[in-house]
Amino acid sequence: MKKRLAIVIVALAILFGGIFGWKAYVGHMMAKAMSHRHAPATTVSTAKAKKAKWHARTFSVGTLSAVQGINLMAQIAGDVTHIYFHSGEYVHAGQKLIQINDTTQRAQLAHDLAQLQLARVNLARTKKLIAHHAASQAQLDTDKATVKSDQAAVASDRATLDKLNIRAPFTGHLGVRKVSLGEYVSPSTPLVDLQSWNPLYVNFTIPQSEITKAKVGTPVKVTVNAFPDEVFKGKVHALGSAVDQSTRQLNVQAVIKNPKKQLRPGMFARVNLIGSQPAQVTIVPVTALAYNTYGDYVYVIHTKKEHGKTVKVAVQQKVTAGQQRNEMVQIKSGIKPGDIVVTAGQVKLHNGATVKIKNSDKS
Repeated sequence: MKKRLAIVIVALAILFGGIFGWKAYVGHMMAKAMSHRHAPATTVSTAKAKKAKWHARTFSVGTLSAVQGINLMAQIAGDVTHIYFHSGEYVHAGQKLIQINDTTQRAQLAHDLAQLQLARVNLARTKKLIAHHAASQAQLDTDKATVKSDQAAVASDRATLDKLNIRAPFTGHLGVRKVSLGEYVSPSTPLVDLQSWNPLYVNFTIPQSEITKAKVGTPVKVTVNAFPDEVFKGKVHALGSAVDQSTRQLNVQAVIKNPKKQLRPGMFARVNLIGSQPAQVTIVPVTALAYNTYGDYVYVIHTKKEHGKTVKVAVQQKVTAGQQRNEMVQIKSGIKPGDIVVTAGQVKLHNGATVKIKNSDKS
């Protein structure tokens, strides 16, 4: 009985040993075969890193302001008797805008003109008398002084009348009228604002590290939200005399042309300060640049021999990126002109992955 059991056990051991041995052998052969197979190549698009001339640019934000812009106010208190303009009207320098009641001043002028006329008659009479030694030199001096005094009074009356007759000091566009006919105005009462629209100032700031890039005459390009597809050109007009101690920013003022009068003082503006000397830089498409917590990187295509075959692999390369323009980005370090970088398909890649280039420059 025991002999039969032993035979059965031995037979089962040989059977199962053969089965497991065969499976181990098959697994080994499969692993050996797989080790000679390559992972499928990932299809990517590429572009060549190029050398280009780029002007150094400093970006900022600013505010438009009028080269000439004021709020007209009365210089002498009185009632508004005439208004000669409409809100929003375009007016010329010297054009009459508002008349403040001047009846009292006109009466005073008439009185002083009469006094001046009398003083002149007295002076002429005294000159005739002194020629015949019938008047003293003191009387002549007094009459001359009286004439000059009356002339000054008349000039003062006329100056007062000019102040009551408010005119446009320069050519420009009026705003909304702030007074009504018959209203009493004082020297602090705003009447209407007057702004010149062409050219305009754009006031902005730049950090102290960028001071060397801003000089009088440096070109600027300005864009505004109202006209996003249009660029307004100008030049730096003036620089601040000191850097702000609290912000470490320098005030810069540029003049821009506004021939179509599209822009208005007070508008928010994006300013692009353009350096005068172009620099040689390396650029790649923006889509080639990838990001992670350790910094920016690109995949650079390398060629190598693998199992006797020439293959292309993507190698992850850390780079230092600069400014972006027209869907291109400046690469300050990490790659050089002529390197082939991946521009599409990076999400499927890992460092050293085999790639297949499609629809790109393969040279």
